[in-house]
Amino acid sequence: MRGFARVLFDESHRESWSIRRDVAAGMNPGNPADSGYVRAAELLRRHGHRIEPHTSGELDGGVLTDTDVLVIAHPADDRWERTTHLGSPIFTAEELDAIEAYVRGGGGLVVMAECEQDKYGTNLGDLLARFGIGIVNTTVTDSARTHNGVAAWVLGEPSPGIPRDDLLAGVQTACFYRSGALLAPDGAQVLLRTSPTADPAGAPLALAVRAGLGRVVAFADSDLFGDDSIADYQQAALWTNVVTWAAGEPCGRSGGARSAALAHPAWTELKAAIEELRPLQAKDGSVAPSDADAARTLVGRMTGAIEDLAPLFPHDADYLAAVVIDLFLWAGDGFGVPDFLDSLLAFQPQLRREDGLEHLVVFPMYTQNGNLNRNFEAVLLTVVWPDWLAHLESTRYDNPMFVPIAFEDFTGGYDTNSAVLFPETVAVRTPPERFTWGGIFCDREAARFRRVSAAAAETLRLPLPPDAARLIAGQDLAQDAFVLWDLIHDRTHSHGDLPFDPFMIKQRMPYWLYALEELRCDLNTFREAVRLERSEEVAVPHARLVQYTILFDRLFRFPITGDRVRNYDGLGGQLLFSYLHKHDVLHWTDNRLTLDWNRVGDVVIGLCEEVEKLYRDSIDRPKLAHWLAAYGLVSQYVEPHPGSTWNKGVSALPVNEPPKAWVDAVLPDEFPLSMFYEALAKKLGDVVESTKGIRA
Repeated sequence: MRGFARVLFDESHRESWSIRRDVAAGMNPGNPADSGYVRAAELLRRHGHRIEPHTSGELDGGVLTDTDVLVIAHPADDRWERTTHLGSPIFTAEELDAIEAYVRGGGGLVVMAECEQDKYGTNLGDLLARFGIGIVNTTVTDSARTHNGVAAWVLGEPSPGIPRDDLLAGVQTACFYRSGALLAPDGAQVLLRTSPTADPAGAPLALAVRAGLGRVVAFADSDLFGDDSIADYQQAALWTNVVTWAAGEPCGRSGGARSAALAHPAWTELKAAIEELRPLQAKDGSVAPSDADAARTLVGRMTGAIEDLAPLFPHDADYLAAVVIDLFLWAGDGFGVPDFLDSLLAFQPQLRREDGLEHLVVFPMYTQNGNLNRNFEAVLLTVVWPDWLAHLESTRYDNPMFVPIAFEDFTGGYDTNSAVLFPETVAVRTPPERFTWGGIFCDREAARFRRVSAAAAETLRLPLPPDAARLIAGQDLAQDAFVLWDLIHDRTHSHGDLPFDPFMIKQRMPYWLYALEELRCDLNTFREAVRLERSEEVAVPHARLVQYTILFDRLFRFPITGDRVRNYDGLGGQLLFSYLHKHDVLHWTDNRLTLDWNRVGDVVIGLCEEVEKLYRDSIDRPKLAHWLAAYGLVSQYVEPHPGSTWNKGVSALPVNEPPKAWVDAVLPDEFPLSMFYEALAKKLGDVVESTKGIRA
């Protein structure tokens, strides 16, 4: 899967742990769980990472190439531990040099030390010393903070303060079973330490340091992630957090070969002709008679370019031939309002959803959230349809019309905020009986999300869980997360207890109803992502990432994007923010934003259930009662405008007039931004504006 980390688990230095079930059983036939990191490896795989054992040969630059994280778990002489019996517990000088160079060059290192470290016959301490970390040769005891009353099974305490990187997201404590202690260098982030009642007191048990471009995490005990211990407390979350953090930022994009069409001279010619035609077209796409000769020349250039490009798109042969015919007919008709129904019906991208399949799309069309005129546009795009997504669509989330796509290049109408390609935007003589596909540019959505979320996290000083930080840093991860979000969101519009038509093209109702519908679909997607994350049947590592994308886009980008006139997506974000704040999950204290990651999922699902109850109850309500009930739900969490007619209640509304009068009573900004969002909009306004026309 794109964007996830490769983790190398060393088993070539007589480690006391193995990620291979058969090897763990051979090391400890009576209790394999006491020698296995099998469950730890499986957790990483469920989070999308690839984990492999290293069983022979030195750890040199060649072995570490393309490795994101190296894990070394308690090498030991066979006199003291049951080991893999492979290699020596001593790292050679060349290996120490290679590992240090690997880390400082951007690699990740996770090391498990032990109690009474000096006796095990390994030079693991020499390796950690290269990063300023010391190992204290001791066995920690604590009579107060213990697991099962065993003094040597001590519970670590989170270090005070709010860190830069939230490696303890979802973690309150962890149990260290016969642990040593660590010495922290300057600048280290101590994750867990012993309690004041311990001996030694306040000693680091787990810490993280940055070294050059790389990252190191060290533990004073190796048992806490063993097969018989990793389910205790929040140790599973701690394990995935530290390995993901150590992996750092994803390295670049894993896209395929450059588009042949993009490099073709005919593409340059097609774009140029369309851009020259654009100023000649009226809002409805027609061209004035005085400009007909110029338009005829430009159409000739367009058709020639399309015919030159067509051999690169054999799967679109019928469509591109129909486009050429429609262009000739438009010119022959005197350049009136364009009619591209025939070519629209010939374009059926949903019938071949293949990852990387490229399309050339040419239509007279407006672009949603972009150019409102029906100008001609040309787009080179590729379909994004990885195998894991195709499987989910075919088995769980059937959505035959959904076509996720990514830009290769585009004309001016997409140098805007538009991130969709919808057939209903195309100029036609009459709409088709039904629309059969809808395209969403997941690459642009992901790029917007990443830029705004990164700026918001920095501005608000929000500590990010490692997988969230990696998501924001990685275009591949974010793009695939958006594909899954869009797949589930899109189908949700037609699922559930629906008191009205969910596909609302024109606003004929108060805009908070549109806000609730879009939010309902996102909250349902969030809930489905939680279910997928917890599923024992299927591992979908993007499921947790989808939760972050929904949360951060809704909280940060949506409320401050666009103007305030009936901004329904903005209102949905305000509602989510307020709901989390009022339920004590989101905190804005000392000019710093924090989230309670242990509770955020359940509380978001709680809002989903409130919205769904509104829908279910409103099936039995008349229209005005439903509108008022929806207003009541929103205004319970988002303060209405002080001058609102709707907020005064039904007695203030023109109930004896048609519904249009009720809608006219809605203020353009019925639910103004809170002071928090007013301040955030000022700080991030330029960032949001910079996402216009953004390319991945």
